[in-house]
Amino acid sequence: MRFDASPGTRARRLLWALAIYVGVTLGLLVCASAAVLREHTPYDHFALLAEAWLKGRLDLGGPPPDYARGNDFAAYHGKWFVVFPPFPSVLLVPMVALAGDAEAVADGRLFVLLAGLAPAVLFLAFEKLRRSGESQRTELENLVLAALFCFGSVYFFCSLQGTVWYAAHVVAAVLTAAYLLFALKAERPLLAGGCLALAVATRTPLLFAAPLFVFEALRATRLPSPRGRGLVQGYAVGRCARLLLWFALPLALVLGLGLWHNAARFDDPFEPGYRYLSIAWAARIAKWGLFDYHYLARNLGVMFTSLPWLPAQGGAVQINGHGLALWVTTPMYLWLVLAKRWSPLARALLLTAALVALPTLFYQNTGWVQFGYRFSNDYAPLLFMLLAIVGPPLRGAFMLASAFAVIVNFFGALTFGRPEHAKFYAIDPTQKVLYQPD
Repeated sequence: MRFDASPGTRARRLLWALAIYVGVTLGLLVCASAAVLREHTPYDHFALLAEAWLKGRLDLGGPPPDYARGNDFAAYHGKWFVVFPPFPSVLLVPMVALAGDAEAVADGRLFVLLAGLAPAVLFLAFEKLRRSGESQRTELENLVLAALFCFGSVYFFCSLQGTVWYAAHVVAAVLTAAYLLFALKAERPLLAGGCLALAVATRTPLLFAAPLFVFEALRATRLPSPRGRGLVQGYAVGRCARLLLWFALPLALVLGLGLWHNAARFDDPFEPGYRYLSIAWAARIAKWGLFDYHYLARNLGVMFTSLPWLPAQGGAVQINGHGLALWVTTPMYLWLVLAKRWSPLARALLLTAALVALPTLFYQNTGWVQFGYRFSNDYAPLLFMLLAIVGPPLRGAFMLASAFAVIVNFFGALTFGRPEHAKFYAIDPTQKVLYQPD
């Protein structure tokens, strides 16, 4: 049988996706610190949870290890728990089982190796947009956008950390990219629902990405000629219902498991355990809750106005522990504001991105400590899909902004979380300092 990788073939798209994965992974391995690749990270919560499961426990079986410094563990009725959505721990179970315990696993290395999947799968989604006529991008432009997703956004620095908070963003980005690929035209409802369900079991705000599939299912089942005057008469109702049912099935299963998991640990299906965290700002959570309007101004300030600090007496530039504004790390997003022609799919993607962003805008934490606004990873795949559809040609000012983004994010990737480069970061343990003091 002759292998055909000519333009427009499935084989060619898969080969390019593989090339993206290999190229991005090699780049990340070169940039990663030796410690991340060789040792367990200091905040290996997912590996510790995997070890607990292998021992038949939902709690850790004792206090967390000293090297984790008690950071973001929940204490309830004398037991210690990992409260983060647990799917990344599932990925670590085989490694922990083979190694014998969590401390013998270089957990960060796994997440570095997984990170290249997100831009690779996103490229396939870009190509699907091109085949359907939603995007006018060339194959080369889609390759460039896929590379920019990794190296021109905060996904870059997150990919190299390996610790619990950033690892979740890596796994969720891979699953979100796959969800977008399968949700387009509602072609793979079960796979779309499964990927989104696992994404929600990694980063809870991604539950708000579900409306995109509903929109695509309605679009795919709309009849050329309505059968009557009623609203439902314009759609193939039976087919639409089947698509939505297959999509909802894995979501319902995973959400049900999550409710059981909460009840088994904290005696309440709707209690994930965050209010039992032993953290410095527990009083803030007790007073205002995990989500509240009280946090909105601060989160918007970090998202849109946080800039590097230039010391008055000279010295190294500094970045606040709350991170840089989104438009500083990824200025290409500014072109979405300038876009004039919005297709129905583009509007649906924009609405979905806004819905996914809402929970973290009202969340008690800005993402601290970070190089850039890391919560944007939740909806970055959606924004890059929008750039593929309504963004400008890849030339001129846009490409200058892209080059700037790559330089900025390379700086973050090579300095954030590394003790030898601590001088570049102003970390205020109280979290109260957002802007450079006078």
